[in-house]
Amino acid sequence: MGVVFFTTFLDLLGVGIIIPIIAPLFLDAEHHLLPDHFSFRDRTMLMGLLISSFSFMQFFGSSFLGALSDRYGRKKVLFASIAGTALGYVILAMGIELGLPALLFAGRMLNGFCAGNLAVIYSAIADISTPEQKSRNFGLVGAAFGIGFVIGPFMGGQLADPKLVSWFNYATPFWVAAILSLVNLLLIAARFSETIGQKVNRSLNFTKGIANLRTAFTHPQLRVVFLISFLFIFGFTFFTQFIQVYLIEVFDYKQSDIGQLFAYMGIWIALTQGGIIRPVSKRFAPLGVLRFSLIFLAVSMLGLLLPSVSWQLFLVLPFVSIFQGLTSPNITATVSNLAGNDIQGEILGINQSVSAFAQLLPPLIGGVLVGFDIRMPIFGSAFFILIAWLVLQRLSVTNKTQTKP
Repeated sequence: MGVVFFTTFLDLLGVGIIIPIIAPLFLDAEHHLLPDHFSFRDRTMLMGLLISSFSFMQFFGSSFLGALSDRYGRKKVLFASIAGTALGYVILAMGIELGLPALLFAGRMLNGFCAGNLAVIYSAIADISTPEQKSRNFGLVGAAFGIGFVIGPFMGGQLADPKLVSWFNYATPFWVAAILSLVNLLLIAARFSETIGQKVNRSLNFTKGIANLRTAFTHPQLRVVFLISFLFIFGFTFFTQFIQVYLIEVFDYKQSDIGQLFAYMGIWIALTQGGIIRPVSKRFAPLGVLRFSLIFLAVSMLGLLLPSVSWQLFLVLPFVSIFQGLTSPNITATVSNLAGNDIQGEILGINQSVSAFAQLLPPLIGGVLVGFDIRMPIFGSAFFILIAWLVLQRLSVTNKTQTKP
């Protein structure tokens, strides 16, 4: 778990670095990435397309890499995918340096496909965890994610700020992310031990993600849980991808300010998934946690519209972070517990396909909605998370998954 934790941390640190960059990059007319005549709505629509291109490729990569890891082992697939991640960051940096949006899309799509390796990480954890340990161990991955979001966005905002160092620009965080991915690569080569006991010769194809959606929503035991997962991620993605636009337009945030805000959120997510979730998981089964975490997350989202000055956001964000931190690993644990030990990689790959598809649509929709009303993505986030909670109320599972053994 120590190696998995640190590997996830370095991987997510590279992801977190770019969070404060995307919105300012597209909305900053002085950068000249886009022609000056592009309107605010044009810029937000293209930003949405770039964001969704990541999830589009992750949708295909998740199931493919998950099944590939069942066939060839977790270590080999994780190593190859992180090598691709490093290359993707280099392409992104070059796209910014050269002012070529096409390279931004190419790098973002490569990173998206390789981000399907989260299914491999979850599969490795499932390999070494008992059903009782899964929520806690998936929570450790969430804590690594949270810590990466503490350091990553803060670093990204600072590294892109020429006021701090004269030669810093929007490309600098991507160069650093590429270097961190290479460090992660060395760590896996030296320290990551293969976790799969018996490899399974699964069929491989790049379009399996499409079939996975059909499997996810027709599987007799898992379809309701997959629907809840889809709605939760669909809703939360509205927040993560477009809160930057809201911050820029309402509170005049710069990239360094956005980085600091996401770092603050990351602290609370890390505290939740690294500490709070452990005592909670000892008292409640995953579904029991979801019954209160989803509804409180939806209410917290709406609370983001209340602050009139920026410091008040920091009073609301801990609630968003805590309830998100409780929800995410417990959904994954529920999916894993309902799957057999011999198909963990496949089922968690399907879960990542559902996740990627859920992240694909909000940037496309939100990129249009935010051009009309910058509050709409927040309303959308709260609405879909509330629907996930309502679906959960109808979920019927066996006593084994409802109660603690």
